[in-house]
Amino acid sequence: MFLACATTQPGSAQEAANSDIATAVRALEHQWFEAQAHNDNHALDLFIDNDLVYVEYGRLVTKGDYLLRVRSAKPQPTQIVMEATTVRTFGSAAIVVGSYRETGVNNGRAVQKRWRFVDTWVYKKGRWVLVAAAASAVSK
Repeated sequence: MFLACATTQPGSAQEAANSDIATAVRALEHQWFEAQAHNDNHALDLFIDNDLVYVEYGRLVTKGDYLLRVRSAKPQPTQIVMEATTVRTFGSAAIVVGSYRETGVNNGRAVQKRWRFVDTWVYKKGRWVLVAAAASAVSK
């Protein structure tokens, strides 16, 4: 009986640690969406790694390119809503797969876009940072 309890304990501890990581990374994903919606480059700069690799509209985008686009983006989405996400952890890395909706106004008309994404977060120097991301528009 003791052996059975001893062998199940590490699994439970690992599951709890993975759950904590998933919660922390999901919170960062929400912060990213909020910062992007409000063109808040300062907030984005805090958790995007300097060596970010981002695939957007089929192009490779650097951190600088991404921040420049966010800063000058018009029209701004009025709302970005995260939908279902899955977080898988691999030691000091976490992969997030999910989708989100952007709602905004363009030339006086309501516009809604839906995206699927894959983001890679790594625990570096005591904090989680975004190192790679890809987003693709979902056709209707």
